[in-house]
Amino acid sequence: MGDVHPFRGKADKPAKPGCPICGKRSDTDHRPFCSARCKQVDLGRWLGGDYRLPTEEVAEPEEVIAALGAGEDQAPDR
Repeated sequence: MGDVHPFRGKADKPAKPGCPICGKRSDTDHRPFCSARCKQVDLGRWLGGDYRLPTEEVAEPEEVIAALGAGEDQAPDR
């Protein structure tokens, strides 16, 4: 059969992936993105929590109190 791969066809070279945001060809200066704009869009998605994985885990009450800083010595005076 020669160089023909049953799943890839004639070329054994993997296809170059495009920009994960818009699908355009990636730019070497902004790899894997095509532009600084798409790079910023992706960063905004990360910071906004768009890429988080949903979970069924429930935080323990002690962990929540520690994360909120409520475990400090004294409450404010009234």
